[in-house]
Amino acid sequence: MSDTVHITALAMLGIGLFAALYIVLRCVMALWLEQHRLAGRLQYRQRQGLAGMLESKLERFDKLHRHLSDLLESMQAPFRPLSFVGFSLTTGAVGLSTGALLFQSVKGTLLPGGIGMLLPYTLIRAALLQRQLQTRIDFLPAVELFYQCYLVTGERNIRLAMQRTIEERRLPSQMQAAFDQLYRNLSVRGDDEASLRVFSAALGHVWGEYFVNLLRVALSEGHPVSDSLRELLTDMRRARRASEQERNKLLEIRIANFTPMLFLLLFIGINAHYNPNGTYRYYLLDPMGRDLVLNALVLIFASFLMGIWLSRKKM
Repeated sequence: MSDTVHITALAMLGIGLFAALYIVLRCVMALWLEQHRLAGRLQYRQRQGLAGMLESKLERFDKLHRHLSDLLESMQAPFRPLSFVGFSLTTGAVGLSTGALLFQSVKGTLLPGGIGMLLPYTLIRAALLQRQLQTRIDFLPAVELFYQCYLVTGERNIRLAMQRTIEERRLPSQMQAAFDQLYRNLSVRGDDEASLRVFSAALGHVWGEYFVNLLRVALSEGHPVSDSLRELLTDMRRARRASEQERNKLLEIRIANFTPMLFLLLFIGINAHYNPNGTYRYYLLDPMGRDLVLNALVLIFASFLMGIWLSRKKM
């Protein structure tokens, strides 16, 4: 009985530590976003010292820097890619230390370090995916409102139609934030292509890319796009039923992401119930048992990443 209580306490401690790390990371990132959301939107930050040098080094990796910049801006995160990379390296160092302490092997040290380094990116990506799912639901009424405002303003100025759409305050909350960010970037950024790329990343689906392409043509060439917008709305209305089916598939993928963890806990729990002494020796004292648990955690994290990738492909 005492061994069962001991195993149960250790299992609860491990689950609690993992949950605490997850909650702490979410809270730290949320607090960081909230404190700098308003002050960091248009604030100029001078590059100087070590931070400026590291930022210049990171910009040499053009694709990585652009991807992180678009990802963070689409989430309306106020910090730079350099800060995000530094935070990821810090969580990776925590993972390395934890792995070295628990598993005491090269593999047991490197794998938790890799998971810790990828965890902030995974959380940001998962949060963006959740926002994209919501914007996909609200995208059709948002485009309908923009089309009405575009016709009212005379089909001549996309920025004026965008301003009118925002001032109506009839967009759903997520779409209101996305359109507001796009209009703000188009007005003050001076780089229409980058602004449209960030808006497309915030939407994250095929209809959003079509809409962005229409905006790109209207901004660069000045041609009216009312006919194209009307065709886009017609196609979106016809595809609404198929979109419902796709959302069900996305829900199935997201549910499947959490089933490996449930099966792992169920399997270990059954073993601990029927053979507490053997479970304690094999999963906690035996290096091969700890290695098995480590492999299972790595595969679960990989399946979660695969679920995010499949959800992105489905959109």
